[in-house]
Amino acid sequence: MSSDSKKAKPKKKNGRASLAMVAEHAGVSIATASRIINGVTNKASKDTILRVRASVEALNYRPASIGRALRCQESRIVGLLAAAIENPAMAAIASSIEWALRDEGYVLSLCDTHERADVQDEYLLEMQSQLARAVIIIGAVQSSVLDRMREHGVSMLFVNRPDPGNFNSPYVGLDNYQAGVDIANCLTVRGLDRFGLIHASLDATAATYRRQGVLDGMAQAGIGPERILHFTTSDPNPLEVGYACMKTILEMPDPPRVILCMSDVLAYGAQRRVVEAGLDPVRDFAFFGFDNNPINIWIADWLNAVGVPVEGYGKACVAALKAIWGDEGLSEPVYLPHIVRLSGFPFPGEA
Repeated sequence: MSSDSKKAKPKKKNGRASLAMVAEHAGVSIATASRIINGVTNKASKDTILRVRASVEALNYRPASIGRALRCQESRIVGLLAAAIENPAMAAIASSIEWALRDEGYVLSLCDTHERADVQDEYLLEMQSQLARAVIIIGAVQSSVLDRMREHGVSMLFVNRPDPGNFNSPYVGLDNYQAGVDIANCLTVRGLDRFGLIHASLDATAATYRRQGVLDGMAQAGIGPERILHFTTSDPNPLEVGYACMKTILEMPDPPRVILCMSDVLAYGAQRRVVEAGLDPVRDFAFFGFDNNPINIWIADWLNAVGVPVEGYGKACVAALKAIWGDEGLSEPVYLPHIVRLSGFPFPGEA
């Protein structure tokens, strides 16, 4: 028999096993292998099914999803855009979401927007070109592509910071306003009535709601705005903002001793300046933050913080996505239960 008459053996493409290779390995036709791999087994014997599945495992075969994506105009990819992956709280939330999506058969594509509208728009367009099933944004900022995708009904879910352009967009995470109220109540019941409040940009809606909750909670306890001193800078790095604001506080003749930071990362920067000044961040000050970073118990036992246990985000986000994809959609924000974790150290000036 000439070489031309011999049946050509299927070859790997780009190092990946092909469907033809699986079929040859199992001794069945390509059509039979395809049906079994896709779950259609009513016409195949038990032995054939076992041979095909064994071949899939032996060859480490994974079906190419691009064909299905093009046919259905959606893929198994879910885009996750995070404003600052270096923030341990965001990294932990992203990990929780990734595990939950994996259990549902989806693949996470993680991008860091660095709190920049242009970078966020770039990644939003890329997720659109990749036919992503949905886009989850942890810490969205206002941007033109975000506005356009919202208007076109793209499946989007906002996490821990509401949609800056539409508060009614699907949301999962901390009730930022109520968390601010709870922090205020925690302090005022102890007789404390003078505070420093550090925040970064208020263009980010999470900080805006947190701050307003604190102010309203203080007002309800009879503490006027003159007892709450506000500090901020234009630096985009929250560590630098906390550090610079605390430097200003320490230069005051009578600085406030209870420091409310609108994120844990702001508090890290502020605490660093206190230590460098030769002061004790526990004896001389009491720091409060938001997010209750999971690393706080390891590196910041001095920090009192409010936040949502990160393990709750994954399942909640998957459930929210299923609601968005369903007929009724997600009509109400999903506020996850939050806790106020106190350091256990006494507060300076506590009555």
